[in-house]
Amino acid sequence: MMKYKIIHAPTSPSTPNHMILPVIVYQTEETDFVSIFKENDWKNIWTNGVFDYHHFHPNQHEVLGVKQGDALLMIGGEHGQRIEVKRGDVLLLPAGYGHKRLEQSDDFKVVGAYPDDRNVDTLTAYEDINKMNSVINAVALPATDPVYGDTGPMFKEWHNIYQCSTVRGG
Repeated sequence: MMKYKIIHAPTSPSTPNHMILPVIVYQTEETDFVSIFKENDWKNIWTNGVFDYHHFHPNQHEVLGVKQGDALLMIGGEHGQRIEVKRGDVLLLPAGYGHKRLEQSDDFKVVGAYPDDRNVDTLTAYEDINKMNSVINAVALPATDPVYGDTGPMFKEWHNIYQCSTVRGG
């Protein structure tokens, strides 16, 4: 059974977040995230930590799988939520969503990846929320869930929401 939760956060001073898509936090027993992300066709895979300052990627969705250790993260910038993550947890961050490390164990490591191999922009601030949202909202939905491939929470929480939210009145 897939266990996960979703996080919504309002716009913060340093991070715009995403107007439509929530963060998905998966609880898994996995640790070989390099193989899992590669198998599900996610790209530019890396292993490291999480920056200790608010930052976001306006032009890419990002997945972070906790390979080892645990940490306290701030998701969504100053107005976001503090969450504890541990080995096996996976965070699927929509484009624009802020994230920052507050505390970590000595052995904390995450594996990160992206749905395609475009260069990833990393920003720590924005000036015009409307311009930033136009960049963020132009990022296509991933073709596969980074953990479950052709199934998984991404299809329920992102694809279904997005289909409902793309029709706007004039």
